[in-house]
Formats: sequence, C-alpha cells, structure tokens
Amino acid sequence: DALTPRQFADALELIWLKTPETAARTKARCADVMATCWAQGHTQGNPLDVVGRLLPKQPARGERHQPAMPWQAVPGFVQRHLSRPPMLGARAALLFTILTAARSGEVRGATWGEIDLEAALWEVPATRMKARRTHSVPLSADALELLRQQWPHTEAPPPEAPIFPSLKGKGLSDMALTAILRRAGAESDMPGRVATAHGFRSSFKNWATDCGFDGELSERALAHIIGNK
Repeated sequence: DALTPRQFADALELIWLKTPETAARTKARCADVMATCWAQGHTQGNPLDVVGRLLPKQPARGERHQPAMPWQAVPGFVQRHLSRPPMLGARAALLFTILTAARSGEVRGATWGEIDLEAALWEVPATRMKARRTHSVPLSADALELLRQQWPHTEAPPPEAPIFPSLKGKGLSDMALTAILRRAGAESDMPGRVATAHGFRSSFKNWATDCGFDGELSERALAHIIGNK
C-alpha cells in the first residue's frame, strides 16, 4: 500500500522507449498484481491506473525503426561477408533477404514449393504474409543463382523442404541471421546499434527513393498495403 505511481513510473521509464512492447507487458502485469491487492483490501486504489500520465508517449507501432544499413554500404558488406563459398544456411538466407527485400521470417520459412525457377518467381502464400495476402517476388539473376546453390542435385527438391535449413535440417531461427550481422559489426543508421536483417527493407526503400523509383511500386515490392485501391 506504500507503492506510488511515481515509483512505478521510475521503474518503467528505464525501458519505456527502448523496448516499448516489453514495457507495456510489464506495466500490464504490475497493474494486474495491484488490482488483486486492491480487490483484497490491501490498497485503496491501483497506482498503475494513472502511471501513464508520468511517462512519455510511446511511438506508434508503425513509427518504430529497425537499425538499417545505409544502402550505399550494402554492396561492400555483401562482398566482404556474404560472398565466400559455400553460400548455405544462415549466410545464404541473409543474402536472399537482401536480394528480395523480404522479411526475414518469410525467407526463413520459404520452401521449394513456393519457387518457380523457370518463371523466376517466388510466390509467398498468404498464410505466411503479415498482410495475409499472397506476395509475388520476381527473382533477379543473383537470387536465382543463390537458389540453385541450395539444391545442386538433378532431381527436383521436395516441395515442403525448407530452402535454407539449419545444420539440423530444420528452419533457421531469427538469431542465426542476427549473429552474422553482430559478428560483422554491420553498420547502421543508428549510432551504437548493429544493422538488423529487417533493416535491409529500409535500405531497399531508401535506395528506391534516391534512385527515383515510384513510391507505390517500392511499397508493393515490400508487400505493404497501399490505401489507394
């Protein structure tokens, strides 16, 4: 009953802007505990009901920015860290992520049944897309060559087989890609932060903008929903 809104605010402020989702979950858990105390007569109110008035406004979900590598630095990074054969596993998945501007989760979950090498097309099913819409990704020559390196056999791969399996033959974890970037000390547009795999989507968007490509076209390439029907 001695805990005050200011004390909760001071504790939450340490992570309120740095990790908003974790901070929000922590606040909710504290509120639940204090609500139980109030219901059982141990307090005369819930300090978490007003703690938000003592904390800065969190950014909206769409405003949060992943550390991204400046697009001018991407070719050099690929040459130094993603060009040494054999290109398999996490290194291949990271390069494919860069080449397709896809979300890393879409790449890590990609199966051979989604790939049409003849048409040079990757069809990501709606069930694996954030917007729940099928996404068609045209594949560049480099992306096609990378795919062929993943399955050098004459017979066709099983449709359900992952394209970028881990050493155990299962799908890669997100940390597998992150580990490569951390070991390389991959530069980003945020001082003191290493570039993330997701940040390469921002690198692509900035490259497209600087090179004068249509904004809606690059948004479609990123599988973003465009409001204009």
